[in-house]
Amino acid sequence: MTMTADSRPTKADSSLFTFRNKSECNHNKRKLGTQSSKMADVPIDCDFPVWGLMPKKETGVVTFLTKNVEYDGRNTVIAILDSGVDPAAAGLKETSTGETKVIERFDCSGCGDVDTSTVRKVVDGHITGITGRKLTIPSEWDNPKGEWRVGVLYPFSLYPSKVKERIQEHRKNNWDVGHKPAFAQASKELQEFENEVASKTTLTQEEKLQKEELEARVEVLKEAEKKYTDLGPAYDCVLFHDGTVWRACIDTSESGQLSAGTLLGEYSATHEHAHLTPLDEMTVSVNVHDAGNTLEVVGMCSTHGTHVAAIAAGYFPDAPDKNGVAPGAKIVSLTIGDSRLGSMETGTALVRACIKVMELSKTMKIDVINMSYGEHAHWSNAGRVGDVISSVVNRYGVSWVVSAGNHGPALATVGAPPDIAQPILIGVGAYVSAEMMLAAYSMRVRGAPGAFSWSSRGPCADGAAGLSVCAPGGAVASVARFTLRNCQLMNGTSMAAPHVAGAVAVLISGLKAQELPYSPYSIKRALENSATYLEHVEPWAQGCGLLNIEKAFELLTKYHDQPECDVTFSLKCGTSNAKGIFLRPRLEEAPPKDIGVTVEPQFLENYMDEENKLVIPKQIAYGQRLALTCAAAWVSHPAHLDLMNAPRPLAVRVSTAALPPGPHFASIDAYDVSCVGKGPAFRIPITVLQPQPLAAPPAAPQLDEKDVLFKPSTIKRHIVVVPLEATWGVVRITRRGGESGARFLVHAMQLAPRRSCRAHDTHRMLVLAPAAPVAAPFRLLGGVTLEVVIAKYWANVGDITVDYSIEFHGLKPDFGSRLTMSAAALGAVQLAALRPQEVQPSAQLKHIEPVYRPSESKLVPLTARDVIPPSRQVYQLLNTYTFHIAKATEVSPIVPMLCDMLYESEFESQMWMLYNSCKQLMAVGDAYPSKYSAKVEKGEYTLRLSVRHDNRALLERLSEMPVVIQQRLSQPITLDAYFSQPQALTGGKKFTSTSLANGELLPLYFTPVAAEKISRSSISAGVTLTGAVTFAKDELGHKTDAYALALLACEPPRRAPREPRPRDDYADAYKDFVALWLPKLEGEKLEQAYEELVEKFPNFLGAHIAYLHGIDSPTDPKKLPSATEEPDVTTAWCEQLITTSEKVIKQIEQDKLLAYLGMKNDTRCDATKIKQEHEKQKTYLIDALCRKGTALCRLKALAESPAAKEKLADALHTNMADLLKFADLTDAKVIHYGVWHCFSLKHWGRAIKLLTKILEEKPSKEVEERLAQAASQLGWEYLDTATRLAIPVKYPASYRPF
Repeated sequence: MTMTADSRPTKADSSLFTFRNKSECNHNKRKLGTQSSKMADVPIDCDFPVWGLMPKKETGVVTFLTKNVEYDGRNTVIAILDSGVDPAAAGLKETSTGETKVIERFDCSGCGDVDTSTVRKVVDGHITGITGRKLTIPSEWDNPKGEWRVGVLYPFSLYPSKVKERIQEHRKNNWDVGHKPAFAQASKELQEFENEVASKTTLTQEEKLQKEELEARVEVLKEAEKKYTDLGPAYDCVLFHDGTVWRACIDTSESGQLSAGTLLGEYSATHEHAHLTPLDEMTVSVNVHDAGNTLEVVGMCSTHGTHVAAIAAGYFPDAPDKNGVAPGAKIVSLTIGDSRLGSMETGTALVRACIKVMELSKTMKIDVINMSYGEHAHWSNAGRVGDVISSVVNRYGVSWVVSAGNHGPALATVGAPPDIAQPILIGVGAYVSAEMMLAAYSMRVRGAPGAFSWSSRGPCADGAAGLSVCAPGGAVASVARFTLRNCQLMNGTSMAAPHVAGAVAVLISGLKAQELPYSPYSIKRALENSATYLEHVEPWAQGCGLLNIEKAFELLTKYHDQPECDVTFSLKCGTSNAKGIFLRPRLEEAPPKDIGVTVEPQFLENYMDEENKLVIPKQIAYGQRLALTCAAAWVSHPAHLDLMNAPRPLAVRVSTAALPPGPHFASIDAYDVSCVGKGPAFRIPITVLQPQPLAAPPAAPQLDEKDVLFKPSTIKRHIVVVPLEATWGVVRITRRGGESGARFLVHAMQLAPRRSCRAHDTHRMLVLAPAAPVAAPFRLLGGVTLEVVIAKYWANVGDITVDYSIEFHGLKPDFGSRLTMSAAALGAVQLAALRPQEVQPSAQLKHIEPVYRPSESKLVPLTARDVIPPSRQVYQLLNTYTFHIAKATEVSPIVPMLCDMLYESEFESQMWMLYNSCKQLMAVGDAYPSKYSAKVEKGEYTLRLSVRHDNRALLERLSEMPVVIQQRLSQPITLDAYFSQPQALTGGKKFTSTSLANGELLPLYFTPVAAEKISRSSISAGVTLTGAVTFAKDELGHKTDAYALALLACEPPRRAPREPRPRDDYADAYKDFVALWLPKLEGEKLEQAYEELVEKFPNFLGAHIAYLHGIDSPTDPKKLPSATEEPDVTTAWCEQLITTSEKVIKQIEQDKLLAYLGMKNDTRCDATKIKQEHEKQKTYLIDALCRKGTALCRLKALAESPAAKEKLADALHTNMADLLKFADLTDAKVIHYGVWHCFSLKHWGRAIKLLTKILEEKPSKEVEERLAQAASQLGWEYLDTATRLAIPVKYPASYRPF
């Protein structure tokens, strides 16, 4: 349940916040009447139901604040753990007392972190930025120490996706302004040239080159448009201390003029903020960590957090109807969503946010936390993040409010949190009132109030209630400025939670004013005991009921001195120590179920009292005599419990035999016998899912319901124990009468042990046509209890009568959930059918999954920012993995030991970053690998994986942890299926389809993939091919009932070892070895080795080639030509290059070599050796001609007289003509000389074409710079600018921080 899943934005015009009074409306109505009597007859209701836009009446907030004006949240602080809060948004600038609303603003995710550990000194008023740009320091800036820290910010890692798309569109439009005229001009010039030479039968060499140049210009512009990719800008950052506060400047101009950049002081000290650029309207602020080594640029990963903050505490002095619940409260914004992950929260961000709450508690009281974020955990009674969250509540006294999630209507869909080890968080479900329906959702008919259809329901997987209360789950509230709107309608439990958080702030504000004691435990208990129970709403959707703030305040003030004020109660139910009782009995289970329950009080601690000395007297004094009650006759329990500071066991018996099919809820409530009016001290929630029987064989296993009436929000639940052979099911719904176009939510869900509710569920929205039935298929686990929910969507008005059925199908294989095959054996499978079924097996391999171990592993303590108070140091394990991609594909890094876990994980972080060979960031991923992938080209890649924990020993265990780099195959590989083993072995008749009766068994066989279908470059030991296998011919079954497929590939055949070389080859081996080392030597050593080699082997051409490579590397991008500077060489050096090249060229008879290369067949007995010799000569010749050509190009650039230039041009022409007999300019060994030749002739289009090809093979900053120069020479300034500005992103100096 990420933020994006936890809010459902709905279009809402900001003008909804502008209301006219009734007299103005009547005046306008009379004015309309003078124009048209027909219009005057239409009634116009000008009393806009404003309270439905920001609903507060439903929970008593309006009445309470009218009576208690000063209890509006003043003197309280709400921490918003979300996507970030915009302090420039409407209603979030000041509190009702005129103070700053957003008092602290931190990005805990790290996506805005800038490494500013590099220090520069000013030289002539300038410093050099990390991007290489020259940065001008404004003279008015104060910096007593003279230390200027520099870094670089990549805003595309900071922007929300919508802002990024808008900026990219704007930048593309700017690109098109330059590109389209350039392309039109290039096309025109080519057409004009072709018209000029159209009458000629043959072209001169100059005309051929001119045509080639003009064609190249058109071609490279086409390719530039086709491959246009906007990687975003790179902004230089300068950080300095002005003697009072840290200040940071972000050079958004990308020109080095810092006076034009965004200058901000540290937010904690100055509360300064500004938009990053006028176009993005992204409000940013800055913080500084690690004594200036880290600059934190705070933005927002979505508008979600701003909307949440406005509901909790927005303040509009001129329009109180827009106010949030606690307009007097201050806000601390703690961003836990990471823009690099599309707003997903991370363990790092969550722990850092908790640390920040703990640190801030030293200087201010954080009263409430709102967290409208969460995921679904596989288990709830363990997990490092949950432990840290619990510490914030238990030791720092913070009330923590959290959204339940938006994964209803099935039961047990509450997310984590609130489902953590201790039930101390306030989980909130989403409620919709009639006023909200009319005003916010513009429904044509007022509906019955109740829970939203999609609101997650309790219980938690271990039986805990999950929800404490429900509250309005939608509002038209302020949003971040980057949305380019003032306000927006959003709904979700994300909107319900801040309503409750604001209410808690209001309650605490009143308690502080009256100087009455309270705790997060007493607040939660008061909310639950005062809530208005909604009889027409299921208990799992509302918790204890709808928030009732007035009654909650009454309980808190009247019973503030009760013994359990600072006490919460730990419940351990059954052998698994669950937080509640959750039973899913089988049909045959008739005996009552006896469950042992242990109740133990837990006392609020104080972080300043490290030894808990203040708690001891409370523990000794505590004692309560409790009366236990339960309204359900099927629950038996003790009547009383004498509780002290000790675990007390009690026995509960649940008799389910007489319960009708369906879900059932009960609660054992514990009342203090001395004061029943304050409500239960604790509750033991009980949920039973009683299954309904299926028809006995030979009848088809299914449920049928006829003429069922559905009203808006009607929910029908069916609980079934799935037959063992069932593998998929289908819900079919047919309309019988009533409204057409009805919308239904169909939710099928099974809870498997240690698996989250999302592991085995299907959630579909179906729209019913007037006649045709609709179907929703879903996967099944045989033998596991299934809940199927059919719910008419809450906003779908009108009644409808339907017939529906729930069918169970099955083709159950004997291999479990995954078919694992070996390349050395057939894949034998045996199928069993639940009912008569058509079988049509299909198996495809779609991915290759090589496994890599780290090439480097570092374990380091992090900085003060990552120390959990008082002194728990967090460490970071940084594993580095390197791998090669043989051809372009899509990759997904997977960390099997840690993935698919966040809140339940024992480690707080598992973020990875994927880089290419130039350190360009390609992709970022975290806990859920299925969400993150990257398209990559051929080349070398580096994966950096960060894992964090405060236990160094645990991290050391992961220093050799392997990762999987899943790569998509260019084409899926299909495995053949056969009826029998002989047919599979002999390649006989393939399996097509057949019928299988219920109870029958069908064997079939899959053959391993043929060796020729797999690229040998991709296969090595440990590599697995993966895909999916299906067996059903039925379309719905084929789509739904799929199984994982894995093929363990064998190693490729090993090449036979080379035969030892004869003794007489020693000399050849020696000279080849020396020639191999020559290019690696420099200066005198190079000259000496070259002379010795030539002296020993005077006819060895390889010696001259190796020497040429030593003095002039043929592939060094730094030695490419420049369009703006002369070559940094001497004439003598060039002549030496030519002389050495000539030694090779003159010794090779080019005509004879050409004649040999032109031969089709050589029948001589030693043809192979002859071929090797001629290929070697060809290579030497090409190398020598290229080295001579580059020397001639340099001499031409250095020549001053026209005569000298002309002579060199002729020599160049002859040299190129000789070279083209043996190679193309695009050949890898020739292409660099081709660039020199094009620059020499000023053929910039051809040069760009060659430079682009070099970049495709091996990206290089120097090549990009030459490409930009060539574009500038053609007048393509837009391409020049775009290329240069992209260089800092493509070729950064270092890896980015986590």
